[in-house]
Amino acid sequence: MTGTPQGDTLPLERDFEATIGHDQRIEPRDWMPDGYRRTMVRQIAQHAHSEIIGMQPEGEWITRAPSLRRKAILLAKVQDEAGHGLYLYSAAETLGADRGELTEMLIEGRQKYSSIFNYPTLSFADVGVIGWLVDGAAICNQVPLCRSSYGPYARAMIRICKEESFHQRQGFELLLTMMRGTPAQREMVQDAVNRWWWPSLMMFGPPDDASPNTERSMAWKIKRHTNDELRQRFVDITVPQAEVLGVTLPDPDLRWNAERGHHDFGPIDWSELKRVISGDGPCNAARMARRRSAHEDGAWVREAAAAHAARKTGREVAA
Repeated sequence: MTGTPQGDTLPLERDFEATIGHDQRIEPRDWMPDGYRRTMVRQIAQHAHSEIIGMQPEGEWITRAPSLRRKAILLAKVQDEAGHGLYLYSAAETLGADRGELTEMLIEGRQKYSSIFNYPTLSFADVGVIGWLVDGAAICNQVPLCRSSYGPYARAMIRICKEESFHQRQGFELLLTMMRGTPAQREMVQDAVNRWWWPSLMMFGPPDDASPNTERSMAWKIKRHTNDELRQRFVDITVPQAEVLGVTLPDPDLRWNAERGHHDFGPIDWSELKRVISGDGPCNAARMARRRSAHEDGAWVREAAAAHAARKTGREVAA
């Protein structure tokens, strides 16, 4: 609940902070600060939008998959991503958000989605690299969200992470198959890795000293790790996987640092991240045009569903 007179909120704030402090979950009917509610809506909506927009880069290859097996795998993955978006929109609705309004905000550019989906998929190897690197980065970022302080979001993330883990293994298996193939296939894989490595590192967001939301999200236990901590974990996990595949990660500064117990890696071009987030990425316009068109084409379905629900409610009331 919000709207409680200011003088009466102190006990509620204490209860909220105590719940957070004891590592317990905030549920939809619990009182929460307006700032917490806004932060959760923003984060969940951005995540939901990313899942829905994220169907596009790989979906473009469904009709061009090299075999029936690969087509079936890709169809299943894109379907999973649609389901993830629906779980997350449902979680946002428990906070009082309206799914239709969230979609309008996305289409109008008032809410964001992950910058990674504004890059093109130039070959079928990109499908494998997205599974390996992009879904791998998502897993690093999202597994801690299974312990997020907001209950509906944390519970949605449990199923999402299980499916994302499966997607990551599928991507790795595809790349491993291609790396055991022809020289042309191996070249395709290396080219895709070269193009997706740095955008994958940017997925974790800006560095901690330039991230305006991290401190508050950590205090509220919405997040459990900072952007830089998650990025480092991803690099440490991915380097040995690249060695197994036999690909070279496109970073001349990448090396093991025994003193730190982590891999050092080169500087990230944060100006590119800012440019892509601002709408000037290779595929921003195309992604949004397609999302807008799909939303408009589906208007009759939403209207029919709403009319059916209204009729059903009317019959139940009359009965």
